[in-house]
Amino acid sequence: MNKKHLLLLVFFFSVLFAQAAKVDTLVINSASMQKMLKAGVVTPDGYKKKKSGPYPVLYLLHGHKGNFSNWLKVPPQKNLLQGMADKYQVIIVTPDGGSGSWYYNSPVDKASQYETYITEELVQLIDSKYKTIKDRSGRFISGLSMGGHGALYLSARHPELYLAAGSMSGSVNIAAIDRKNLLTSIEAVLGPKAENQQRFEENSIVHMVPQLKQSGVHYIIDCGVDDFLIEDNRELHRRLVTEKVPHDYTERAGAHSWAYWGNALEYHLLFFQKARNGVEQQQARK
Repeated sequence: MNKKHLLLLVFFFSVLFAQAAKVDTLVINSASMQKMLKAGVVTPDGYKKKKSGPYPVLYLLHGHKGNFSNWLKVPPQKNLLQGMADKYQVIIVTPDGGSGSWYYNSPVDKASQYETYITEELVQLIDSKYKTIKDRSGRFISGLSMGGHGALYLSARHPELYLAAGSMSGSVNIAAIDRKNLLTSIEAVLGPKAENQQRFEENSIVHMVPQLKQSGVHYIIDCGVDDFLIEDNRELHRRLVTEKVPHDYTERAGAHSWAYWGNALEYHLLFFQKARNGVEQQQARK
C-alpha cells in the first residue's frame, strides 16, 4: 500500500469515526430517592453539528435484575443502539430502573421512587442537556420484560409526556405473576400480595386498559411465541381489541431472550417514526 492510499484510508476511518453515534454515561443525583443513578445516552451521528436537531428521544427500559448498561452491552447485535440512533436519527436514553423496581413509586420503600425519577427528574435533565424535541411529539418509551411493563405503565399514567410507547415481552399482568424471584421483588415495592391484592391489580397493565384507551398514546406490543409471558400478552391484546384501543400487536418466533429483544427493537423504532411522521404531517397542514 503506497503513502497516498494509506492517507486516504486514514481519512476515511477518521470521517467514519467522527460521524458515528456517541455514547455518554450520565451520573444523576435523584432528589426523589436521595441516591446516585446512571443512565446511558446515545446521540446520533452529526449531533454536534451546529444546525443539527432537535432530535426525538427514546427512553429504553431494561428488565428485572438488569441495569442501565444492559441495552448497550448485552444484545447479540454489536453496537445495536449506536446503529439504531444513526439510522433513525434519534437520541436513545437507557435509564437505570433498579434491579426490581418495576418502575413504580413504591408505597412501602422511599428509596424506590422510579416513576418520579424517570418521568420528572430524568426527562427534565435530558431536555436541559441535549438537543431534544421538548414535548410529547418527540418523546417515546419502550422496554423489555419488566421494562415493557414500565413503558406501558408510565405512558398510561403520564400521557402528556409520550407520543408512543412499546413493550417487548412485557410483564403485563403483575397480579398473576407467581414465579418466586419475580413475586418477591414486586412485593418489595408494592407490599405483600396477600394483603394488597387490589393494589397488585390496579398496577397491572391488563387492568389498566381504560387508562391506555384515554391516554391517546400510540402503542406497540410484541412477544415471542415461546415466551413464558405470551398468554398474558395475548390477554392484554384481547382486552385492547374489546375496548377498541388502537395498538399494534405482534407475535414472533422467539423466547424471553436478548436474541428476541435485539431483533424487536427496530420494529419499535419504525413504529415510533411512523407516529412522529403523522404528527409532522398534521402540523404541516395547519
